[in-house]
Amino acid sequence: MKDNETYRRNVRLIFSGGGTGGHVYPAIAVAGKIMEMVPDAEVLFVGARGKMEMTRVPEAGFEIKGLWISGFQRRFTLSNLLFPIKVIHSVLKSMRLLNAFKPDVVAGFGGYASSPVMLAATRKGIKTLIQEQNSYAGVANKAVAHKVDKVCVSYAHMERYFPEDKIVITGNPVRKDMLTIADKKNEGDTCFSLDPLRETILVLGGSGGARTINESMMRNMKEWIRSGVQILWQTGKFYYKEMQERMAGFDDENIRLLEFIDRMDLAYAVADIVISRSGALSISELCLVKKPVIFIPSPNVAEDHQTKNALALAEKDAALIVEDKNAVKELVSVAMALLHDSDRRAVLSENIALLGRPDATKDIALEILKLVNKKDKT
Repeated sequence: MKDNETYRRNVRLIFSGGGTGGHVYPAIAVAGKIMEMVPDAEVLFVGARGKMEMTRVPEAGFEIKGLWISGFQRRFTLSNLLFPIKVIHSVLKSMRLLNAFKPDVVAGFGGYASSPVMLAATRKGIKTLIQEQNSYAGVANKAVAHKVDKVCVSYAHMERYFPEDKIVITGNPVRKDMLTIADKKNEGDTCFSLDPLRETILVLGGSGGARTINESMMRNMKEWIRSGVQILWQTGKFYYKEMQERMAGFDDENIRLLEFIDRMDLAYAVADIVISRSGALSISELCLVKKPVIFIPSPNVAEDHQTKNALALAEKDAALIVEDKNAVKELVSVAMALLHDSDRRAVLSENIALLGRPDATKDIALEILKLVNKKDKT
């Protein structure tokens, strides 16, 4: 199946997943590509009530239904006592949604909102696909892997978690605007009120934020200010108010403190270097925008998969790593050394670009449409 092939009309799809941007944005990217390929397709999202997808998905132009579901905490909480009830409630609601919407294919992009929908879809015999962003498979995807029709992955050797005959290596989907940042620096400087003649560091900790990265920035603020570099700093929603209050003691026009960056294409366009966690979505974007990056892997993730993600790039001389435990002490010196070494930046940019998969979004969309065709033939 090729991307210029004609598809039948009235394709109906349900996309499930969410909780974090790493699950939400890949799903939105694939949905957007589907709409390009099949303009009259109908895509319904299913997410977790109260989570970011309930805002981000409608902003992207898609309808979303929310489930009463949350993750299972590792410590004793009231939420854990309610967890089995939430799962049953969400599976039953998912069954009702499937009966009403009648999708051709249901695609899961991970996160706890994905499990009830995928369980319901496989039980009803609907064609299904899951997409795993990380090198270590998530609980939601592993739970349904043997029941779905196709598994799209970003890393080799994922047969450790999924049936080998169902795996397709596609890479991670990213938003379309990430592919076209080359001529956007002027627009980005204007958007963020930056001086185009100053060097800029982009600091990211994910949509929720990263405590270590924020602390590394704040506790070294005098040094950052003294350097004269511009900093575009996304604190994340959980830390924005605190960082804003602590920044009140500093008066520097070169620090741009933001809770969340909507125009990530413009943020990447203005960045000379990037400081980031090493989640799968961040890595996929950075490979495509070809920016030199310093990763600070989160140690608080399953099987330490962010460190494994970062090492996969560092071993190819495509990124630098500062360990989470050393970030407060080392980040400034590592960042400033890289910023002042144009040759080193060029090498990192060249090598990280070799790892990008610019067709990932299209390839996953094609796998979904192949399942639509299979469904029609049965």
